[in-house]
Amino acid sequence: MASVNKVILIGNLGADPEKRVTGSGQVVTNFNIATTERWNDKSGQKQERTEWHRIVVWGPQAENCAQYLSKGRPVYIEGSLRTRQWDDKEGVKRYTTEVVAQRVQFLGSPNDRRESSYGPPEAGSGSTNNTPFDAGSGPDDVPF
Repeated sequence: MASVNKVILIGNLGADPEKRVTGSGQVVTNFNIATTERWNDKSGQKQERTEWHRIVVWGPQAENCAQYLSKGRPVYIEGSLRTRQWDDKEGVKRYTTEVVAQRVQFLGSPNDRRESSYGPPEAGSGSTNNTPFDAGSGPDDVPF
């Protein structure tokens, strides 16, 4: 039986993206997005839980993300989970789990920022115009 490693997220950037170029010349952009779940508990009190997700984007799509995304901007991400490990300066093994994005779609307008709440936009609030940057580099473009 085949397995599936697919992640779909809609959230808001917590900070501006960080673009780097690897030693081999590959462009990579990293950013974090927040997704917020809201519900009423048994006593009717509003509750909220925010999860942060580390996103990694490669190639031409990484260039677009670095150029056009900024803190607070809503974004749609499709990708897969990857866990990396490394040894820190003291030789302790460290781990991080990231979403390696195969598709990034910018939501809202460039001025559509949700800085007061990092959760996904409520239905019917703000602009839902998508920019044309669905610059889908496929899985073949991911260098690992």
